[in-house]
Amino acid sequence: MDRFDFDVDDFLAQPLTARVGSIGQQGPVLRPVWYLWEDGSFWWLTGPWSSLASELTGDPRVALTVDTCDLARGHVKQVLARGRAELNSYDAHRARRKLARYLGEDPSSWDRDRFDVDAPPWAGTQFVRLRPKHLVAKDLSYLPSASRPRDV
Repeated sequence: MDRFDFDVDDFLAQPLTARVGSIGQQGPVLRPVWYLWEDGSFWWLTGPWSSLASELTGDPRVALTVDTCDLARGHVKQVLARGRAELNSYDAHRARRKLARYLGEDPSSWDRDRFDVDAPPWAGTQFVRLRPKHLVAKDLSYLPSASRPRDV
């Protein structure tokens, strides 16, 4: 059963990095990804630079986490997701929305050699979609010791 301690959509709208775990040929693999959260799904890019597409073909089960940890303020939040990932065709419009979150709204300011969404420099680029079967959002925040009143 899904459980949410805070607004998941607001949290995942931030330009945070997700970590995706998959089953590789040598065992578990963990990789950081920039993601897009749309319509209850995580979307990220993969291509020939990664073994992820072949890993998902062999076993589509993945786990994903997005978290924050601000020790000074004691703010700790995490989203944990699990499910079966699927490979999808490259979509320039989706890629533009995803990259705008991390690089800014103006594509002319992006590094065109790496982030040309209309002509990606990598043949075989695909989107991975995870529509979580299980999704949990936990607020593990605390009051930092420096903020606590001290006994006199």
